[in-house]
This record gives sequence, C-alpha cells and structure tokens, in this order.
Amino acid sequence: MRIIVVGASTGLGRCLGIGLSRRGAQVALLARRRELLSDAATEAGPSARAITCDVTDQDACRDAVEEAAQHLGGVDGVVYCPGVGVLSRIEHLDAAAWRRTFDTNVVGASLFTAAVLPHLAASNGTAVYLSSISASFTHPWPGLASYTVTKAAMDKLVEAWRVEHPEVGFTRLVVGDCAGGEGIASSQFMTGWDMDLLGELFPTWMSRGLLSGTVFDQEELVHVVESVLRCGASAAIPTVTMIPRQSPAATSITDLDPPSAALLDS
Repeated sequence: MRIIVVGASTGLGRCLGIGLSRRGAQVALLARRRELLSDAATEAGPSARAITCDVTDQDACRDAVEEAAQHLGGVDGVVYCPGVGVLSRIEHLDAAAWRRTFDTNVVGASLFTAAVLPHLAASNGTAVYLSSISASFTHPWPGLASYTVTKAAMDKLVEAWRVEHPEVGFTRLVVGDCAGGEGIASSQFMTGWDMDLLGELFPTWMSRGLLSGTVFDQEELVHVVESVLRCGASAAIPTVTMIPRQSPAATSITDLDPPSAALLDS
C-alpha cells in the first residue's frame, strides 16, 4: 500500500505513520514541523518520506501531494489525523479560536482531499479521517465546544465527499480515549490548555460518563486503520468507532489508569 499520513509528526498521526510502515506500507509522512517529522520518518524506516505541509494552505497541500505521489508511485490511501482542540468555556471562544479550529479540522481536511483526489480516484483508494466521540458518540464535552462542533462538521464533510465521489472509499474513524505512544508520539491534544480550567471541568466530564477511565492501545488503532485501507474497491466502510473497554468509574484524575491519566496530565 502507498499511504499518505497527514499530521504525522506527533500523537496518533505519528503512531499511525510509523505503525503502517512497520506493517509493510510505503508511507509519506506530512505535517508542519519539519524536525519532528524527520524524526518520525527515520523511525518509520528508510522508505518513508517526510514532507512538510500546512493543510490550511491550498498550494501547500497540492505541492505536498505531488511530492508524495511521485515518491510513492501513486497513492492508495490517506489518513487525515490533524485535530485542533481549544479548551475554553463556549462564551469565551473568540473569532480567532473558532477560525483556527475550523481551518484545521474542516477546511484543511477538504483542501487536502481535493488535492489528493485524482490519485485516489486512479487507484480506487481510501481516505480515513480521525473524528471524535464528542462529535457523535457522546454528548458534547463542556469546554471543548469548538473541537466538538468542528469535528461534527468534518463528519458531515466526509459524507459529502462520499456522495460526490463514490469511486473513492471515505471512512470516518471515531476515536475514543487513546493516549498514543511514548514521548512525542503520546497525545499532544492538551498542549496549551489552561490546567486550572481543566481541573474545574474534569469532575463534570466524569460525572457525565464522557471519560471511560481507561484507554485502548495505539497498536489496535493501527490495526483497524490498516484493515480499512486494505478494503477492496468493491466495498466501503463509512464509519468505524473505537472506544476502550470500560473500567470502574473514576472520580478524579488520580483514579485513572496511568495511560489515561497521561491524557490529562500537564
């Protein structure tokens, strides 16, 4: 398989890029931060290519796709992993915060899809988009309105692409609690969050059952993504949802399993 992983410098995107490469895929790893991306490509193996790309820039998307397609000899699949999440009470979200989350989570997803579409159409390939349980599986999480709203918009965006281009497989992958790998491969979702506000919101998240108190292993995510990407041209997988198996309810951060606590640890 010839796969482009977008958002591959950190977190789940990095785990997926490296994991798919180790399972035999040819991968192009895309993200904004060159140094982190180069490290990921080195870890993925000698055939992996690091390509810088800002998904909010239409020309950058086109240039990155062409470089990736030339390196890979075509494109069989795309995994879109970027996701911006601002922690803020909804009434305090300003225009800049809304635009930042929409630009990456929705507009960037569509710009990149448009750039790679000719290659996916030629291979009858598959595009997988990482979504969130907060957009469809649970009620909205207090404090994460911009993330929840934009991921819900991305879910509908994936459906729109599927309707207009049935020759390509478009899959929404709804992801629950997963801490990612170690070091920079761990979840970077909370970078820049207000930890005091997090402390105020955490009891509400737990009382409403929004956090499971445990996580699933990132290798399970790699396995599922690989399975979706290997689905033949005669079938489609519109939606997959992955959540951890339940554990006894936690009431504070210290009650969480260590990997789950890492999701909420500054």
